[in-house]
Amino acid sequence: MGAIRSIGVVGGGAWGTALALTAARAGREVRLWARDPGTVSDIRVRRQNPRYLPGITFDEDLDATSSLDEIADADAILLVTPAQTTRAMLAALKQTGKVRGPVVLCAKGIEQSSGKLLSKVMSEELPGIEPGVLSGPSFADDVAKGLPTAVTVAANSAKSALSLCEALQSPCFRPYASIDILGAQIGGALKNVLAIACGAVVGRKLGASAQAALTARGFAELSRLGTAMGAQGETLTGLSGLGDLVLTCSSSQSRNFSFGLRLGEGFMASELISAGGKLAEGAYSARVAVKLASKYDVEVPICDTVAKMIDENLTIDDALNTLMARPLKSETTGL
Repeated sequence: MGAIRSIGVVGGGAWGTALALTAARAGREVRLWARDPGTVSDIRVRRQNPRYLPGITFDEDLDATSSLDEIADADAILLVTPAQTTRAMLAALKQTGKVRGPVVLCAKGIEQSSGKLLSKVMSEELPGIEPGVLSGPSFADDVAKGLPTAVTVAANSAKSALSLCEALQSPCFRPYASIDILGAQIGGALKNVLAIACGAVVGRKLGASAQAALTARGFAELSRLGTAMGAQGETLTGLSGLGDLVLTCSSSQSRNFSFGLRLGEGFMASELISAGGKLAEGAYSARVAVKLASKYDVEVPICDTVAKMIDENLTIDDALNTLMARPLKSETTGL
C-alpha cells in the first residue's frame, strides 16, 4: 500500500461526517458521500451537518457528493454506513468499477441475515480489495469537535495498518495499528449488545452496582466468545474491546445504551425500533451473537437475555431474576 493522499467517506451521518473531518485534519484530500442531497448541500454551503451534528461548524475543507463514482477511486475508502446495509453499499461500490484502495469498515455489528462478520461480507462483495476495520471508544460529537480520541485500526498486515493510521492521525485523533481484524470486529459488535443491558439497568433504576457488574460480566462474555473465534487477547482488552465496552456501557451518548435505557423505562423494543431515530446496532446483533456463541459452545447469558428482551419474550424484571438465579459458579479457574 502506497501513501494515502485521498480518502472517500461513504456515509453522511454523524460518524461518517466526524471521520471525514478527522481525515481532513490529518491533511488528506477528503470527499464525503451522503445519500441525502440536503446533507450534501449543508456540508458544501453551510459547512455544517445540522441533522446529525447540530451546532457544529466545520473549520476543515470538506467536500461532499451524492455520487459514489466521485469517491470510489480514492486511495482509501471509509465505509461508515450501518452494519445491516454494508452488503448493499459494498455492491454499489463494486458497480462503479473504480475501487482500488483498501475499504475500512467503520460500522460495529454483525450481518443479521447471514450471521457473518462484515469483513466476510466484504470478501464476498468486493473480492480482491484489502479490508480494514476502525473501531474503539469514540463518540461522533467528540471526534467532530476535535476532542482527544484513540481508536484501533486493523488490517491484514502491519504495513497496511500503519499506513491507514498515518493517514488518519492528527493531534486530536490517535489510531493504534493492529493485524487482528477479527478481534476488532467482535469487540465492536458485542459491546453494542451489552450496552443495551446496562442501559436497561439504569432505566430501571437498579443502581450503579448492578451496572458495574453487568459491564464486568459482559466483558467476560465478550472475551470468551472472542477467544473461541480466534481473536487476540490483547485486542479484546484493548481499545476496540474493553475500551469501547466501558464507554458504551456508561453513557447516554451511546445509542445502544439509550435504547436499553428506554427498555428499562418500560418501552417495548418494537416501539423503539418502529419509531426510527438513531439506529441501535445491538438490537440487530443480539440474536446473531447468541447464535455465534452456540456455534462455538460459549455461554453468553447477558447477550441471550438482551436478545429475549428485544424479541419481547422477557421483561426487564424477569431478565434480572433470570440472571440472578443462575447456578453459582466460580469467577476464576481452579475452583
